[in-house]
Amino acid sequence: MTNGPISLGQDPFDALLSEKARAVEDALDKLLPRPDGAEARLIEAMRYAALGSGKRIRAFLVLAAAEVFHVSSAAALRVAASVECLHTYALVHDDLPAIDDDDIRRGKPALHLAFDEATALLAGDALLAFAFELLSAPETHADGFVRSELVLELARASGPRGLAGGQMIDVTAEPDDLNIGQFMRLQRLKVGTIFAFCCEAGAIMARASNYHRHALQAFAHDMAMAYQMSDDLLAVTRVAANDASQPNMRAAREGLSGRTTFLGLMGADRARDNSWA
Repeated sequence: MTNGPISLGQDPFDALLSEKARAVEDALDKLLPRPDGAEARLIEAMRYAALGSGKRIRAFLVLAAAEVFHVSSAAALRVAASVECLHTYALVHDDLPAIDDDDIRRGKPALHLAFDEATALLAGDALLAFAFELLSAPETHADGFVRSELVLELARASGPRGLAGGQMIDVTAEPDDLNIGQFMRLQRLKVGTIFAFCCEAGAIMARASNYHRHALQAFAHDMAMAYQMSDDLLAVTRVAANDASQPNMRAAREGLSGRTTFLGLMGADRARDNSWA
């Protein structure tokens, strides 16, 4: 997946992840509009939220799966950028006072504090729309049917039976409302559906078989569960260390005390052990 040099002592996966993150960052910088005209403030807010940081895990999955099916890097980067725009829209809206009321995102002030709440709402809306603009453009794929499949699957993954539906359950459920099965469904909607799209997108662009698409979906859902458990464990580590310098420290404390998590339902030891799956 990479021909670039890896420094001695550097973890190969971390190096690969960083390489792909830089490629996606460059693609986003080129694809996002430049501030101009009366709407310049909106575009500045979009770029503030989407550029500058983040591990780009979802984009990495798009690029990795696309390479398996020999999809062109240019096309894969457009899909990866689309996913990052959609993911950023979700983060921007999550941080608003009406939902999570977070002050810090990716090590800098949340968008609604750097600008204002109205701008954050509109920037999130614009990023969501731009995600689908990228997917539906001929530059992403020459076949209109393939482009429509990409749009359809990302819409499903982000809508009421996906990301938005999972978020609705998350913000309305009391800490003791959900059992492990219900909580896993929440995470499959909120996290797993987007991961599934990311892994499946390369297969869609390559017109791969349903067998390959279903296998990638299953892998992605399992990976999403492991990813969320790891995120919960890292939050516990930050809180236990009382490391206020860590991004989203306040969110970690409040999330662990006020929302259902894998750790609350399973305990840290069981979350670290995959024998429950």
